[in-house]
This record gives sequence, structure tokens and C-alpha cells, in this order.
Amino acid sequence: MGPSRIAQTALYQEVAERLRQRIFAHELQPGVRIDEQALTIDYGISRTPLREALKVLAAEGLVTLKPRRGCFVTELSEQDLDEIFPLMAILEGRCALEATAKAQAREIASLEQIHRELEGFAETRQIERFFERNQEFHARIQDMAGNRWLRQTVRDLRKVLKLTRLLSLSIEGRLEQSLAEHEQILAAIKAGDGMLAQSLMHDHILSVRHALARSHVEVEANR
Repeated sequence: MGPSRIAQTALYQEVAERLRQRIFAHELQPGVRIDEQALTIDYGISRTPLREALKVLAAEGLVTLKPRRGCFVTELSEQDLDEIFPLMAILEGRCALEATAKAQAREIASLEQIHRELEGFAETRQIERFFERNQEFHARIQDMAGNRWLRQTVRDLRKVLKLTRLLSLSIEGRLEQSLAEHEQILAAIKAGDGMLAQSLMHDHILSVRHALARSHVEVEANR
């Protein structure tokens, strides 16, 4: 059964969201050329809303428009990752610092609940569900920080990093390491130690980069 037709309301935004989710799910793989003609047929739309949607995704860094060649799902290079992750470490570290200063008991309880769910997903090796709940753990801390500029910047970068989804978590021992790092961050927030929470979050984000580097080496070794 093919894709359902899209209503005319805010058409290009709806098209952008559908493509965004397909990219995040890796239905559209990094480096793959977007078949515009096939999409217009699948979605029952003209080229105009599709191209507007692709401009939105290009602005988010999820696709790359190449003159006379077409549109491609963005493929992050090792250099891209080396540039993005240190920036993310600084930004998310700042989120943890500000979140600690403003943390309410109910917010900490919510983080603890997410952490317990992550433990369950790690134990049963449900990597996809772990990934999604892990994203929520970080999003809650961003919300707790209460800094809308910081939150928006982090979330824009996280959209791009979703292109690497699941790769780091597939490394042997990475789920357990991620859990241990979360537990330390959570303990620092509960203790009201913002500087420690900032440092731990910074190192946690960089450890994801190290895991991705390891996954790249393993992929190359198995080719």
C-alpha cells in the first residue's frame, strides 16, 4: 500500500515533515539522491511544494542541494562530526548547568523515570527505543534549563546528528556506558552541583563522538 495523499493545508510543511521523518528513520539513507518525480507521484503533489519542502530541509542541514545534480540526503563526514560534537558538548553542558540551577523535584523525578526506562531498554537490547528515550532525556534537561535560545540551537544541531542515529549505540558496551554517564549527570543535578553536571554532560557528548569513530573503524574493517 503506497503513501497516502497529503491535504493542501500548509502543504510544503507537511511534505517537509514526512521527508524529515523518513530521513531520521534512515528510509532515505545519507548520500542518497532524492527522486523528486517519484515523490510528487507518491504524495500526489506538484513540484512546487516539494521544492519548498526541500529548501526547508536544506536550511536544517538534512539535505544538500547541488546545482544541476539534484538534491541529496546529507552525509556527514568525519570532519563534520569533529566540528559538531565539541560545539554540542559546550551547548549541552551549558544546558545541564542552567538546568541544575532551576531544577524542580517533579522534573528530577521525570528524569529518573526516563533513566529507569533506559535501563530496561538496555537490558533487553531495544536499541531503537533506547535511542528515542535517550533523546527525551536530553530534551528534558534542555527544557529544565529554560533558555529558549540555547534549546533551539541544540535542537537544530541534534536534527543533523540524527543522521548518525543508532550507530554509536550499536558499539559493544556503549549502551551501558551511556547509562552510567546519565546516572552521573542525574546525580550531579540532584545534588545541585551545576559545574559538575556541566562537566559530565560535556564529556558525555564527546564520548558519543568517540563511539561513532569506533563504529566507523569497525565498518571499514568489515568491508
